[in-house]
Amino acid sequence: MTLVIGPDDPADPEWAEAASLPEVSALVRAGRTVLVTLPEDETEAIAAAAAYAWAGAGVFRTSHPATSHPATSHPATSHRATSHSVRQALDMTEALLGRRPPALTRRGLA
Repeated sequence: MTLVIGPDDPADPEWAEAASLPEVSALVRAGRTVLVTLPEDETEAIAAAAAYAWAGAGVFRTSHPATSHPATSHPATSHRATSHSVRQALDMTEALLGRRPPALTRRGLA
């Protein structure tokens, strides 16, 4: 399970902060819960979130406040869109890794 937090949300003292993919991988292998801070640019944040999640990071700090219910909020501002987009990328990565069921399945697309 992954967690998206905002810039002002407190970090758990048990979390280890990482700044690179090799560092994330090493900390995950050591059994640590890894916190990464994502870039401010939305496109970069989405890509980084997916890559860090694939490497095993579990906590993602965005530069904007996280939305509490991204599926029901209306992303009228970029900070909400960023948090929602990051959450979608994390959910997709978790599904690809087999950690959660996909949001939608299609059968018989021949």
